[in-house]
Amino acid sequence: MMKRSLFDAVGGLPTLQKVHRIFYDKVYAHPWLGPFFEGHSQEAIENRQTQFMGQKMGGDTTYTGKALELAHRRMYITKELLEVRQALLKEAIEEVNVPEKLKQRWLTIDRAFWKHLMNDSPESFGQIDLKYERPLIVPKPENH
Repeated sequence: MMKRSLFDAVGGLPTLQKVHRIFYDKVYAHPWLGPFFEGHSQEAIENRQTQFMGQKMGGDTTYTGKALELAHRRMYITKELLEVRQALLKEAIEEVNVPEKLKQRWLTIDRAFWKHLMNDSPESFGQIDLKYERPLIVPKPENH
């Protein structure tokens, strides 16, 4: 008997789409995370995230975006920033009523990619050859 994928267990594409719509509404409105997405279509970002996570959860979706490292290389992303991001993702998953055990599996998969996104320090980030791209560093807002 085949084990059911996390993709199927959470409710497939409709659930991922709902979660990512709620999640990116929160992200785009957030004073620290939002500036990373200025000038980018929220719908396009939601679609790519749905493709990416759907594939990683065992669904039949195909991710058509850039490799994570390439897509995020000009962004100074700290562990704290990723923790803020994941708190918003957790809220979105809970708002769609994904069962606790499945929510934890989803968040574990999400955390597995942090090492591909995170910068240890401003100095290490400064060593990345960005060619003609401008670094994107968003200072942490007061009271966050």
